Amino acid sequence: MQFTRKGLKAEGFAGFRPVQDLETMRIPQGTGLFAVIAPDGFTPRFLSKSTAGVFKKKDPSLPAAALAAEWVDGAVVLYMGKAGPGSKGNRGLRRQIQEFADFGQGKPPGHWDGRLIWQLADSGSLAIAWKELPADQLNRAEAGYHAAFVEEFGRLPFANLVQARTKAGA
Repeated sequence: MQFTRKGLKAEGFAGFRPVQDLETMRIPQGTGLFAVIAPDGFTPRFLSKSTAGVFKKKDPSLPAAALAAEWVDGAVVLYMGKAGPGSKGNRGLRRQIQEFADFGQGKPPGHWDGRLIWQLADSGSLAIAWKELPADQLNRAEAGYHAAFVEEFGRLPFANLVQARTKAGA
C-alpha cells in the first residue's frame, strides 16, 4: 500500500475533497474508512489553540512541542478513521465525516479522535477521502492500514494517537 493520493485511489478511496469545500450530500451514507490528506507542498504550522470543540470539559489543544512530536515527515496521510453503522444503524461515512468537520468548527463532539487535525493552520485545505466497506470488514481494514502505515513510517499518522487493532480471532 502506498500512502499517497495515487495509492489511496488504487485502494478504492474516492472523494479527495478539501474540508473547506466538503459537500456532505455527496458523501456516501454507507459504512467505511476515511482519510485526511495533506495537499502537495503542505507545511505544518501549529495553532496555539485548536479550533475543535471541547470534549467532556477537556480542551483539545496541545502544546506546539507535543504536536511537532506527532508530525510524520513525508507523510501525505494525516489521519485514518472509520465510520461504522452505529448502535441504531444510522451512522456511516456521511454522518461521521460531517461530525468530524463540525468538530473542527468548534462544535462539541461525541468523541475526539483526530483532534490534532484542528490545531493545524490551513486545516480547511486538507482533503478528505473515503472508501465504502461493509461494517464487518471495518475493524480489520482500519487495523491493516494502521499497521501498514507504521511499517512504512515507523509510527501512526499524525492525528491517530491510538493504533487500531482487531480482536483475536476476528
